[in-house]
Amino acid sequence: MERSFSATQARRDEEKVAVSVSSEYLQTIYQRLSLITVLLPLLGTIVAIALLPFAPIGISEVALFIVFYILSMVGVEVGYHRYFSHRSFQANKSVQALLAILGSMAAQGGVIFWVAHHRRHHQYTDQERDPHSPHLHGDNFWGQLRGFWHAHLGWVLEGEISNSALFAKDLLRDPLISSINRLQQIWVLLGLLLPAMINGLILGTWIGFLQGLLWGGLVRIFVGQQVINATNSICHMFGSRPFQSGDQSTNNVWLAIPSIGQSWHNNHHAFPSSAVTGLEWWQIDIGTWFIRGFEQLNLVTNVKRPSAKMITNKLELPAES
Repeated sequence: MERSFSATQARRDEEKVAVSVSSEYLQTIYQRLSLITVLLPLLGTIVAIALLPFAPIGISEVALFIVFYILSMVGVEVGYHRYFSHRSFQANKSVQALLAILGSMAAQGGVIFWVAHHRRHHQYTDQERDPHSPHLHGDNFWGQLRGFWHAHLGWVLEGEISNSALFAKDLLRDPLISSINRLQQIWVLLGLLLPAMINGLILGTWIGFLQGLLWGGLVRIFVGQQVINATNSICHMFGSRPFQSGDQSTNNVWLAIPSIGQSWHNNHHAFPSSAVTGLEWWQIDIGTWFIRGFEQLNLVTNVKRPSAKMITNKLELPAES
């Protein structure tokens, strides 16, 4: 019996090593980087709000926030998520590079790091090895609260590294994407400096440079982090569940616009290889608008979408009374 238990435990240990990198040194580095990546945008947002009575924002700051927010979120949702994680369409090298760089500007990790986590999430959704499920901390109020915190931000601060050699081997072997991934911090810095320099030139002042850095850079990153993290927390706890997806993913209409369509999360888990997440006419899916635009320009091809029969077969059956 003891020998059998040891063998079982050994297999479990091997499985744990397989899904994540078991290096305390690397985990410590990632914990520190994660803390910096979370704290700097938060502090920048606090400073930006505190400065409003002395340096009110104008049209240029609002425009820079919106433009850089959309660009970086398209990079995450269309690039990191729908293309690199799920290959829901085909794209040429220029589009691949553009999406990977824009996604990197969101400061949510390099493309390979992000994809490895996300593919692991899909393989073990709401199960023990899911890196950010909110449903593994108990069913009572405090368990749900801990689960929400873990799914929204706690998992980021833990610094766990999903095994890229297991979950993102195709990207590791891609010279272009590997090169962009290695320059992750450069792209984050570029995403901060570009709006700062643009606003500085528009207004011709150092205050303009600072306002551009804050609103087009740090505030934009902070808001984007909260919206994407809300997909892990809110969109696995609150919302509708029209499809049988084998997990607790939900659709949340309130996050549809800021998440560029990612909050149609139950739709996505039911059809993960679909480039379209807004499957109903009324489900706003900005990510699909960009993909269709790229398609019209012949920059992407083979855009995948589930057939009407596939959608009907996956519909959640009403509970028996």
